[in-house]
Amino acid sequence: MPHALIVDDEADIRELLEITLGRMDLQTQAAANVNEAKDLLAKQPFDLCLTDMRLPDGNGIEIVTHIQQHYPRTPVAMITAYGSMDTAIKALKAGAFDFVSKPIELGPLRDLVSSALQLNTDTVSSAKSKGEVAAGETLLGESPIMVRLKATIGKVARSQAPVFLHGESGVGKELVARSIHAQGPRADRPFVPVNCGAIPTDLMESEFFGHVKGSFTGAVTNKEGLFQAASGGSLFLDEVADLPLHMQVKLLRAIQERAVKPVGAHRESHVDVRILSATHKDLLAEIDRGTFRQDLYYRINVIELKVPALRDRLTDLSRLAGHFLDRIAAHWGEGYLALSTDGLEKLRQYTFPGNVRELENILERAATLCDSNVIHADDLHLARAPAPIDTPPPAPEEAPALDGQLQDYLSTREKDAIVKALEQTRWNKTRAAKLLGLTFRQLRYRLKKLNIE
Repeated sequence: MPHALIVDDEADIRELLEITLGRMDLQTQAAANVNEAKDLLAKQPFDLCLTDMRLPDGNGIEIVTHIQQHYPRTPVAMITAYGSMDTAIKALKAGAFDFVSKPIELGPLRDLVSSALQLNTDTVSSAKSKGEVAAGETLLGESPIMVRLKATIGKVARSQAPVFLHGESGVGKELVARSIHAQGPRADRPFVPVNCGAIPTDLMESEFFGHVKGSFTGAVTNKEGLFQAASGGSLFLDEVADLPLHMQVKLLRAIQERAVKPVGAHRESHVDVRILSATHKDLLAEIDRGTFRQDLYYRINVIELKVPALRDRLTDLSRLAGHFLDRIAAHWGEGYLALSTDGLEKLRQYTFPGNVRELENILERAATLCDSNVIHADDLHLARAPAPIDTPPPAPEEAPALDGQLQDYLSTREKDAIVKALEQTRWNKTRAAKLLGLTFRQLRYRLKKLNIE
Protein backbone atom coordinates (compact mmCIF):
# COMPACT_ATOMS: atom_id res chain seq x y z
CA MET A 1 0.00 0.00 0.00
CA PRO A 2 1.54 3.36 -1.03
CA HIS A 3 2.49 5.83 1.69
CA ALA A 4 1.74 9.55 1.42
CA LEU A 5 3.03 12.40 3.55
CA ILE A 6 0.65 15.32 4.08
CA VAL A 7 2.11 18.63 5.29
CA ASP A 8 -0.36 21.37 6.26
CA ASP A 9 -0.86 23.49 9.36
CA GLU A 10 -4.67 23.46 9.00
CA ALA A 11 -6.16 20.42 10.74
CA ASP A 12 -9.29 20.34 8.56
CA ILE A 13 -7.20 20.28 5.35
CA ARG A 14 -5.06 17.45 6.74
CA GLU A 15 -8.19 15.52 7.64
CA LEU A 16 -9.77 16.04 4.20
CA LEU A 17 -6.62 14.84 2.46
CA GLU A 18 -6.22 11.85 4.76
CA ILE A 19 -9.81 10.75 4.13
CA THR A 20 -9.53 11.26 0.35
CA LEU A 21 -6.21 9.42 0.03
CA GLY A 22 -7.42 6.69 2.36
CA ARG A 23 -10.33 6.04 -0.01
CA MET A 24 -7.72 5.68 -2.76
CA ASP A 25 -6.02 2.91 -0.71
CA LEU A 26 -3.10 5.03 0.49
CA GLN A 27 -1.66 5.02 3.96
CA THR A 28 -1.06 8.55 5.21
CA GLN A 29 0.95 10.39 7.82
CA ALA A 30 0.58 14.07 8.53
CA ALA A 31 2.85 16.89 9.65
CA ALA A 32 1.93 20.43 10.65
CA ASN A 33 5.22 22.11 9.78
CA VAL A 34 8.56 21.79 7.99
CA ASN A 35 10.49 20.24 10.88
CA GLU A 36 7.85 17.56 11.54
CA ALA A 37 7.87 16.71 7.83
CA LYS A 38 11.66 16.33 7.75
CA ASP A 39 11.53 14.07 10.82
CA LEU A 40 8.94 11.78 9.21
CA LEU A 41 10.88 11.69 5.92
CA ALA A 42 13.98 10.57 7.81
CA LYS A 43 12.12 7.71 9.51
CA GLN A 44 10.50 6.02 6.47
CA PRO A 45 10.18 6.28 2.68
CA PHE A 46 7.13 7.89 1.10
CA ASP A 47 5.64 7.41 -2.35
CA LEU A 48 4.13 10.90 -2.46
CA CYS A 49 4.22 14.17 -0.53
CA LEU A 50 1.48 16.82 -0.53
CA THR A 51 2.58 20.06 1.10
CA ASP A 52 1.00 23.45 1.69
CA MET A 53 2.96 26.49 0.56
CA ARG A 54 2.65 28.49 3.77
CA LEU A 55 3.80 26.75 6.95
CA PRO A 56 4.48 28.12 10.47
CA ASP A 57 8.25 27.53 10.35
CA GLY A 58 8.93 27.98 6.64
CA ASN A 59 7.30 27.22 3.31
CA GLY A 60 6.61 24.35 0.96
CA ILE A 61 9.53 25.26 -1.30
CA GLU A 62 11.88 24.19 1.50
CA ILE A 63 10.23 20.78 1.57
CA VAL A 64 10.40 20.48 -2.22
CA THR A 65 14.11 21.31 -2.17
CA HIS A 66 14.81 18.97 0.76
CA ILE A 67 13.06 16.06 -0.94
CA GLN A 68 14.77 16.80 -4.26
CA GLN A 69 18.15 16.62 -2.56
CA HIS A 70 17.61 13.63 -0.25
CA TYR A 71 14.67 11.63 -1.66
CA PRO A 72 14.59 12.40 -5.40
CA ARG A 73 12.28 9.49 -6.24
CA THR A 74 9.49 10.93 -4.06
CA PRO A 75 7.20 13.24 -6.08
CA VAL A 76 6.03 16.38 -4.27
CA ALA A 77 2.82 18.24 -5.07
CA MET A 78 2.26 21.78 -3.81
CA ILE A 79 -1.02 23.01 -2.32
CA THR A 80 -1.45 26.67 -3.26
CA ALA A 81 -4.04 29.35 -2.60
CA TYR A 82 -6.66 29.88 -5.32
CA GLY A 83 -5.33 31.99 -8.18
CA SER A 84 -1.72 31.87 -6.97
CA MET A 85 -0.21 30.80 -10.28
CA ASP A 86 3.04 32.63 -9.54
CA THR A 87 3.45 30.52 -6.41
CA ALA A 88 2.66 27.36 -8.33
CA ILE A 89 5.23 28.22 -10.98
CA LYS A 90 7.89 28.81 -8.30
CA ALA A 91 7.12 25.37 -6.89
CA LEU A 92 7.34 23.72 -10.29
CA LYS A 93 10.64 25.44 -11.04
CA ALA A 94 11.96 24.19 -7.69
CA GLY A 95 11.15 20.62 -8.70
CA ALA A 96 7.57 20.01 -7.57
CA PHE A 97 5.78 17.29 -9.51
CA ASP A 98 2.55 19.27 -9.79
CA PHE A 99 0.25 21.54 -7.79
CA VAL A 100 -3.36 21.66 -6.60
CA SER A 101 -5.25 24.82 -5.63
CA LYS A 102 -7.42 25.54 -2.60
CA PRO A 103 -10.30 24.98 -2.22
CA ILE A 104 -9.23 21.46 -3.13
CA GLU A 105 -11.41 19.75 -5.73
CA LEU A 106 -11.40 15.98 -5.38
CA GLY A 107 -11.37 15.18 -9.13
CA PRO A 108 -8.14 17.04 -9.93
CA LEU A 109 -6.62 15.79 -6.66
CA ARG A 110 -7.27 12.16 -7.60
CA ASP A 111 -5.81 12.72 -11.06
CA LEU A 112 -2.68 14.23 -9.51
CA VAL A 113 -2.24 11.41 -6.99
CA SER A 114 -2.74 8.71 -9.63
CA SER A 115 -0.12 10.26 -11.93
CA ALA A 116 2.36 10.71 -9.09
CA LEU A 117 2.05 7.12 -7.90
CA GLN A 118 2.64 5.79 -11.41
CA LEU A 119 6.12 7.34 -11.55
CA ASN A 120 7.84 4.54 -9.66
CA THR A 121 5.62 1.57 -10.52
CA ASP A 122 6.62 -1.40 -12.67
CA THR A 123 4.06 -0.29 -15.26
CA VAL A 124 5.72 3.08 -15.65
CA SER A 125 9.18 1.52 -15.65
CA SER A 126 8.03 -0.56 -18.61
CA ALA A 127 6.49 2.48 -20.31
CA LYS A 128 9.65 4.45 -19.58
CA SER A 129 11.74 1.71 -21.14
CA LYS A 130 9.55 1.86 -24.25
CA GLY A 131 9.85 5.64 -24.23
CA GLU A 132 13.63 5.42 -24.14
CA VAL A 133 13.54 2.99 -27.06
CA ALA A 134 11.33 5.41 -28.97
CA ALA A 135 13.69 8.25 -28.11
CA GLY A 136 16.63 6.14 -29.26
CA GLU A 137 14.97 5.65 -32.63
CA THR A 138 14.36 9.33 -33.14
CA LEU A 139 16.70 11.36 -30.93
CA LEU A 140 19.81 9.79 -32.36
CA GLY A 141 23.27 10.95 -31.41
CA GLU A 142 25.91 10.57 -28.74
CA SER A 143 27.50 14.01 -29.04
CA PRO A 144 27.97 15.71 -25.63
CA ILE A 145 25.13 18.16 -26.29
CA MET A 146 22.72 15.31 -27.13
CA VAL A 147 23.77 13.25 -24.11
CA ARG A 148 22.94 16.24 -21.90
CA LEU A 149 19.62 16.78 -23.67
CA LYS A 150 18.59 13.13 -23.20
CA ALA A 151 19.52 13.27 -19.50
CA THR A 152 17.45 16.44 -19.07
CA ILE A 153 14.48 14.84 -20.85
CA GLY A 154 14.60 11.96 -18.36
CA LYS A 155 14.39 14.40 -15.44
CA VAL A 156 11.77 16.66 -16.99
CA ALA A 157 9.57 13.67 -17.82
CA ARG A 158 8.98 13.00 -14.09
CA SER A 159 7.40 16.42 -13.59
CA GLN A 160 4.05 17.73 -14.79
CA ALA A 161 5.38 21.24 -15.30
CA PRO A 162 4.81 22.91 -18.69
CA VAL A 163 7.86 22.60 -20.95
CA PHE A 164 8.86 25.08 -23.64
CA LEU A 165 11.08 23.79 -26.45
CA HIS A 166 13.09 26.33 -28.41
CA GLY A 167 15.13 25.63 -31.50
CA GLU A 168 15.44 26.26 -35.21
CA SER A 169 13.08 24.72 -37.76
CA GLY A 170 13.84 21.08 -38.46
CA VAL A 171 15.81 20.27 -35.29
CA GLY A 172 13.24 17.76 -34.00
CA LYS A 173 11.28 19.67 -31.35
CA GLU A 174 8.26 17.39 -31.72
CA LEU A 175 10.47 14.32 -31.28
CA VAL A 176 11.78 15.80 -28.02
CA ALA A 177 8.20 16.46 -26.90
CA ARG A 178 7.20 12.87 -27.72
CA SER A 179 10.19 11.59 -25.74
CA ILE A 180 9.20 13.66 -22.70
CA HIS A 181 5.68 12.22 -22.92
CA ALA A 182 6.89 8.65 -23.51
CA GLN A 183 9.20 8.64 -20.49
CA GLY A 184 6.67 10.07 -18.02
CA PRO A 185 3.64 8.76 -16.13
CA ARG A 186 1.34 9.78 -19.00
CA ALA A 187 3.05 7.45 -21.49
CA ASP A 188 -0.04 5.25 -21.91
CA ARG A 189 -2.32 8.25 -22.47
CA PRO A 190 -2.74 10.37 -25.65
CA PHE A 191 -0.03 12.59 -27.08
CA VAL A 192 -1.85 15.19 -29.18
CA PRO A 193 0.29 17.44 -31.43
CA VAL A 194 -1.18 20.56 -33.01
CA ASN A 195 0.40 23.10 -35.36
CA CYS A 196 -0.97 26.40 -34.06
CA GLY A 197 -0.22 28.16 -37.34
CA ALA A 198 -2.24 25.71 -39.43
CA ILE A 199 -5.67 26.28 -37.81
CA PRO A 200 -7.92 28.94 -39.38
CA THR A 201 -8.44 31.81 -36.94
CA ASP A 202 -12.24 31.55 -36.91
CA LEU A 203 -12.09 27.83 -36.02
CA MET A 204 -9.42 28.01 -33.32
CA GLU A 205 -11.69 28.16 -30.28
CA SER A 206 -13.75 25.21 -31.50
CA GLU A 207 -10.64 23.20 -32.37
CA PHE A 208 -8.99 23.78 -29.00
CA PHE A 209 -12.01 23.60 -26.69
CA GLY A 210 -14.73 21.86 -28.72
CA HIS A 211 -18.30 23.01 -29.27
CA VAL A 212 -21.86 21.93 -28.50
CA LYS A 213 -24.52 21.12 -31.05
CA GLY A 214 -26.22 24.23 -32.45
CA SER A 215 -23.63 26.68 -31.10
CA PHE A 216 -23.01 28.05 -34.60
CA THR A 217 -23.98 27.34 -38.20
CA GLY A 218 -22.61 23.94 -39.13
CA ALA A 219 -22.34 22.64 -35.55
CA VAL A 220 -24.65 19.66 -36.12
CA THR A 221 -23.17 17.53 -33.33
CA ASN A 222 -21.19 17.97 -30.14
CA LYS A 223 -17.44 17.99 -30.83
CA GLU A 224 -14.59 17.56 -28.38
CA GLY A 225 -11.58 19.83 -28.72
CA LEU A 226 -7.87 19.17 -28.59
CA PHE A 227 -7.75 19.67 -24.82
CA GLN A 228 -10.42 17.01 -24.29
CA ALA A 229 -8.74 14.66 -26.78
CA ALA A 230 -5.48 14.95 -24.81
CA SER A 231 -7.15 14.40 -21.42
CA GLY A 232 -4.86 12.46 -19.13
CA GLY A 233 -1.99 12.89 -21.60
CA SER A 234 0.03 15.66 -23.22
CA LEU A 235 -0.95 18.46 -25.60
CA PHE A 236 1.92 19.64 -27.81
CA LEU A 237 1.46 23.19 -29.10
CA ASP A 238 3.87 23.51 -32.01
CA GLU A 239 4.60 27.01 -33.34
CA VAL A 240 2.77 28.49 -30.36
CA ALA A 241 4.02 31.97 -31.37
CA ASP A 242 1.60 31.87 -34.32
CA LEU A 243 -1.47 31.99 -32.07
CA PRO A 244 -3.43 35.26 -32.42
CA LEU A 245 -3.74 37.39 -29.28
CA HIS A 246 -7.40 36.56 -28.63
CA MET A 247 -6.57 32.84 -28.52
CA GLN A 248 -3.57 33.48 -26.30
CA VAL A 249 -5.96 34.91 -23.69
CA LYS A 250 -8.19 31.83 -23.84
CA LEU A 251 -5.22 29.46 -23.77
CA LEU A 252 -3.82 31.25 -20.72
CA ARG A 253 -7.10 30.77 -18.84
CA ALA A 254 -7.31 27.09 -19.82
CA ILE A 255 -3.78 26.49 -18.49
CA GLN A 256 -4.34 28.46 -15.27
CA GLU A 257 -7.77 27.06 -14.42
CA ARG A 258 -7.16 23.58 -15.87
CA ALA A 259 -10.61 23.86 -17.35
CA VAL A 260 -12.12 24.63 -20.75
CA LYS A 261 -15.53 25.80 -21.91
CA PRO A 262 -16.67 24.46 -25.31
CA VAL A 263 -18.18 27.00 -27.69
CA GLY A 264 -21.86 27.35 -26.82
CA ALA A 265 -21.54 25.61 -23.43
CA HIS A 266 -22.68 27.25 -20.19
CA ARG A 267 -20.04 25.87 -17.85
CA GLU A 268 -16.40 24.88 -17.83
CA SER A 269 -15.20 21.31 -17.51
CA HIS A 270 -11.99 20.12 -15.84
CA VAL A 271 -9.17 18.84 -18.07
CA ASP A 272 -6.03 17.01 -16.96
CA VAL A 273 -3.45 17.85 -19.61
CA ARG A 274 0.29 18.47 -19.57
CA ILE A 275 1.26 21.35 -21.85
CA LEU A 276 4.34 21.05 -24.05
CA SER A 277 4.97 23.90 -26.50
CA ALA A 278 7.55 24.91 -29.08
CA THR A 279 8.49 27.55 -31.60
CA HIS A 280 11.47 28.53 -33.71
CA LYS A 281 10.76 32.22 -33.03
CA ASP A 282 12.25 34.35 -30.25
CA LEU A 283 9.28 34.76 -27.90
CA LEU A 284 10.91 37.60 -25.95
CA ALA A 285 11.25 39.53 -29.20
CA GLU A 286 7.59 38.71 -30.00
CA ILE A 287 6.62 40.09 -26.57
CA ASP A 288 8.52 43.32 -27.31
CA ARG A 289 6.64 43.58 -30.63
CA GLY A 290 3.32 43.09 -28.85
CA THR A 291 2.43 39.90 -30.71
CA PHE A 292 2.81 37.53 -27.73
CA ARG A 293 1.50 37.90 -24.20
CA GLN A 294 4.12 38.05 -21.46
CA ASP A 295 1.86 36.32 -18.91
CA LEU A 296 1.32 33.38 -21.28
CA TYR A 297 5.07 33.18 -21.88
CA TYR A 298 5.71 32.69 -18.15
CA ARG A 299 2.98 30.04 -17.92
CA ILE A 300 4.29 27.85 -20.75
CA ASN A 301 7.98 28.49 -20.03
CA VAL A 302 8.23 26.91 -16.57
CA ILE A 303 10.93 24.58 -17.90
CA GLU A 304 12.83 25.56 -21.06
CA LEU A 305 14.79 23.14 -23.23
CA LYS A 306 17.01 24.27 -26.08
CA VAL A 307 17.04 21.73 -28.92
CA PRO A 308 20.45 22.02 -30.64
CA ALA A 309 20.97 22.75 -34.32
CA LEU A 310 22.55 20.03 -36.44
CA ARG A 311 25.67 22.14 -37.08
CA ASP A 312 26.28 22.08 -33.31
CA ARG A 313 26.45 18.26 -33.24
CA LEU A 314 28.13 17.24 -36.49
CA THR A 315 29.70 14.22 -34.76
CA ASP A 316 26.19 12.69 -34.94
CA LEU A 317 26.02 13.18 -38.71
CA SER A 318 27.25 9.71 -39.69
CA ARG A 319 24.78 7.95 -37.41
CA LEU A 320 21.87 10.12 -38.51
CA ALA A 321 22.69 9.58 -42.20
CA GLY A 322 22.93 5.83 -41.70
CA HIS A 323 19.58 5.77 -39.90
CA PHE A 324 17.80 7.72 -42.64
CA LEU A 325 19.33 5.64 -45.45
CA ASP A 326 18.37 2.38 -43.70
CA ARG A 327 14.81 3.65 -43.38
CA ILE A 328 14.66 4.75 -47.03
CA ALA A 329 16.07 1.41 -48.19
CA ALA A 330 13.52 -0.52 -46.11
CA HIS A 331 10.68 1.63 -47.44
CA TRP A 332 11.76 1.17 -51.05
CA GLY A 333 12.62 -2.51 -50.72
CA GLU A 334 16.27 -1.85 -51.56
CA GLY A 335 18.94 -4.20 -50.22
CA TYR A 336 20.92 -1.33 -48.74
CA LEU A 337 21.84 2.31 -49.23
CA ALA A 338 25.13 3.77 -48.03
CA LEU A 339 26.98 7.08 -47.90
CA SER A 340 30.53 7.23 -49.19
CA THR A 341 33.41 8.85 -47.30
CA ASP A 342 33.51 11.82 -49.68
CA GLY A 343 29.73 12.18 -49.35
CA LEU A 344 29.96 12.29 -45.56
CA GLU A 345 32.77 14.83 -45.73
CA LYS A 346 30.73 17.07 -48.02
CA LEU A 347 27.81 16.92 -45.59
CA ARG A 348 30.13 17.91 -42.73
CA GLN A 349 31.07 21.06 -44.62
CA TYR A 350 27.43 22.08 -45.10
CA THR A 351 25.65 24.48 -42.69
CA PHE A 352 22.21 22.75 -42.73
CA PRO A 353 19.85 25.73 -42.40
CA GLY A 354 17.00 23.18 -42.36
CA ASN A 355 18.74 20.95 -39.79
CA VAL A 356 17.82 17.25 -39.39
CA ARG A 357 14.72 17.53 -41.57
CA GLU A 358 16.84 18.97 -44.38
CA LEU A 359 19.40 16.17 -43.97
CA GLU A 360 16.68 13.56 -44.44
CA ASN A 361 15.35 15.33 -47.54
CA ILE A 362 18.86 15.65 -49.03
CA LEU A 363 19.53 11.94 -48.56
CA GLU A 364 16.16 10.88 -49.96
CA ARG A 365 16.68 13.03 -53.05
CA ALA A 366 20.24 11.78 -53.51
CA ALA A 367 19.20 8.14 -53.08
CA THR A 368 16.50 8.65 -55.67
CA LEU A 369 18.64 10.28 -58.33
CA CYS A 370 21.93 8.39 -58.00
CA ASP A 371 22.55 5.34 -60.19
CA SER A 372 24.00 3.07 -57.50
CA ASN A 373 23.35 2.14 -53.90
CA VAL A 374 26.29 4.22 -52.68
CA ILE A 375 25.77 7.98 -52.48
CA HIS A 376 28.83 10.06 -53.38
CA ALA A 377 29.51 13.77 -52.90
CA ASP A 378 28.39 14.63 -56.44
CA ASP A 379 25.01 12.96 -55.82
CA LEU A 380 24.10 15.25 -52.92
CA HIS A 381 23.48 18.46 -54.92
CA LEU A 382 23.66 20.65 -51.82
CA ALA A 383 22.28 24.16 -51.94
CA ARG A 384 24.83 26.91 -52.35
CA ALA A 385 25.87 28.75 -49.20
CA PRO A 386 24.06 32.08 -48.71
CA ALA A 387 25.79 35.25 -49.89
CA PRO A 388 27.83 37.19 -47.29
CA ILE A 389 25.83 39.66 -45.24
CA ASP A 390 27.63 42.68 -46.68
CA THR A 391 26.81 41.70 -50.27
CA PRO A 392 24.28 44.21 -51.66
CA PRO A 393 20.95 42.70 -52.74
CA PRO A 394 20.33 42.39 -56.48
CA ALA A 395 18.28 45.04 -58.21
CA PRO A 396 14.58 44.15 -58.43
CA GLU A 397 13.63 42.51 -61.68
CA GLU A 398 10.68 40.74 -63.24
CA ALA A 399 12.68 37.49 -63.28
CA PRO A 400 11.28 35.96 -60.07
CA ALA A 401 7.71 36.03 -61.38
CA LEU A 402 8.81 34.70 -64.77
CA ASP A 403 10.89 32.05 -63.09
CA GLY A 404 7.81 30.90 -61.17
CA GLN A 405 5.78 30.75 -64.35
CA LEU A 406 8.55 28.84 -66.11
CA GLN A 407 8.77 26.31 -63.26
CA ASP A 408 5.01 25.71 -63.39
CA TYR A 409 5.19 25.29 -67.16
CA LEU A 410 8.08 22.82 -66.96
CA SER A 411 6.38 20.81 -64.21
CA THR A 412 3.22 20.57 -66.30
CA ARG A 413 5.16 19.41 -69.37
CA GLU A 414 7.11 16.88 -67.28
CA LYS A 415 3.92 15.52 -65.75
CA ASP A 416 2.27 15.22 -69.17
CA ALA A 417 5.28 13.32 -70.55
CA ILE A 418 5.34 10.89 -67.64
CA VAL A 419 1.60 10.23 -67.77
CA LYS A 420 1.82 9.67 -71.53
CA ALA A 421 4.66 7.15 -71.06
CA LEU A 422 2.74 5.34 -68.33
CA GLU A 423 -0.39 5.14 -70.45
CA GLN A 424 1.65 3.91 -73.41
CA THR A 425 3.13 1.09 -71.27
CA ARG A 426 -0.19 0.33 -69.50
CA TRP A 427 1.24 1.79 -66.27
CA ASN A 428 4.24 -0.53 -66.21
CA LYS A 429 6.68 1.70 -64.34
CA THR A 430 9.79 -0.22 -65.30
CA ARG A 431 8.99 0.04 -69.05
CA ALA A 432 7.86 3.66 -68.68
CA ALA A 433 11.14 4.61 -66.99
CA LYS A 434 13.11 2.98 -69.82
CA LEU A 435 10.99 4.81 -72.41
CA LEU A 436 11.67 8.13 -70.66
CA GLY A 437 15.41 7.47 -70.28
CA LEU A 438 15.18 7.38 -66.48
CA THR A 439 16.13 4.83 -63.85
CA PHE A 440 13.21 3.21 -62.03
CA ARG A 441 14.23 5.05 -58.86
CA GLN A 442 14.27 8.41 -60.66
CA LEU A 443 10.80 7.77 -62.05
CA ARG A 444 9.47 6.86 -58.63
CA TYR A 445 10.90 10.11 -57.22
CA ARG A 446 9.19 12.16 -59.93
CA LEU A 447 5.88 10.37 -59.43
CA LYS A 448 5.99 11.32 -55.75
CA LYS A 449 7.18 14.89 -56.41
CA LEU A 450 4.51 15.57 -59.03
CA ASN A 451 1.79 13.78 -57.04
CA ILE A 452 0.85 11.66 -60.05
CA GLU A 453 -0.15 8.57 -58.10
